[in-house]
Amino acid sequence: MNSAGKQSLNAALPKEFGGRRREPLPGLYIHWPWCVSKCPYCDFNSHVQQVFTEKQYVEAICSELDHMLFLTGDGVEGRPALGSLFFGGGTPSLMRPDSVAAILEHVRRCFALADGMEITLEANPSSVEAARFAELAEAGVNRLSLGVQALEEEALKVLGRAHGVDEALAAIKLAQKHFSRMSFDLIYARHGQALEDWRNELARALELAQGHLSLYQLSIEQGTAYQNLFTRGKLNLPDNERAARFFHETREICARAGLPAYEISNYAKAGQASAHNLVYWRYGSYMGVGPGAHGRVVVEGRLMASAVIRSPKRWIRQVEQHGHGVETLVPLTRAEQADEMILMGMRLVEGLDLIRLGEKTGKQISRTLIDQLQDADLCQLQEGRLCATTQGFAVLNQIVGQLSLALADVRPSSF
Repeated sequence: MNSAGKQSLNAALPKEFGGRRREPLPGLYIHWPWCVSKCPYCDFNSHVQQVFTEKQYVEAICSELDHMLFLTGDGVEGRPALGSLFFGGGTPSLMRPDSVAAILEHVRRCFALADGMEITLEANPSSVEAARFAELAEAGVNRLSLGVQALEEEALKVLGRAHGVDEALAAIKLAQKHFSRMSFDLIYARHGQALEDWRNELARALELAQGHLSLYQLSIEQGTAYQNLFTRGKLNLPDNERAARFFHETREICARAGLPAYEISNYAKAGQASAHNLVYWRYGSYMGVGPGAHGRVVVEGRLMASAVIRSPKRWIRQVEQHGHGVETLVPLTRAEQADEMILMGMRLVEGLDLIRLGEKTGKQISRTLIDQLQDADLCQLQEGRLCATTQGFAVLNQIVGQLSLALADVRPSSF
């Protein structure tokens, strides 16, 4: 980010600050920071020790949302339209259903919500949380994202999960009873996992799936317990060649089962893709509220990156004193926007819209590089979209890096 563009939001903003939004806001993200335990592979902003009450949390979320509306100008006249809402974490299903209902009621006062608008909440399969599914649905949640992570007992233990397989299966069935749409996550290419074992586990998952699966290849993230174990040689993960086999077979098996990939780690039947996550991948604007939340919001006609204080303790104190915990608001340069569009758009099977890239950022990718990527069967150019091939998705990080280095100012082109 451009550090010269940072501005502290602790100081009072002038009352005339903010412009009226001309378009609907595609997404709103609300972060709940608590978990029952910290999983060894997780680098999300999640904490075990709760440092404020749930009542304080609800009031703070509503206050910070009001501030974001004022900041962007969305609260100047009338209620803007909202495209999707996502409760992430942490484990938002630890919230009492009446707390979720209170937040949703405030959101409805702030925004116009379309009938059937996607409202997703992340949950874990513990019996305590699953017992709340009916009330969460009654509160207004209509899509559940369930963190199963594995369908093998030993794997769940190694992953540090607090539930067993039977609890996971019961939670899946209960979620399907109460929510019209639901998804669950699995992690593959795990410590010591054989490809045949994953095929069997994936087949079982596909029998259970309602219409959407999120399938993540295990990665080692900085600052996690798994990073420490990996550094010490205590984790047996597949090498690049075997990891690619896991990835390719996962895509093929899901496609044959009627859940083709629409993003590098997400698979869905037609009409079941996550509307909220598509906001990120298609580079739409979204508000982020709650400790550690990030956003991309339009202020005075400029796209800005917002970041909220990560520490829950500092966040609640800041909100109670100033009405919000937004720490920085960074105007994004056109080059930075182009980098982000490439990073997000290339994750999608539909690919990166090169025409929109040029219109939004004033940047285009070298045609020479595009031709090279096509010749290497790593990408395809289809109706103005650059799409990774199956081989390309296996080395997507390298492709994204090359594309970002090959940016130039827009000139007349044939895309």
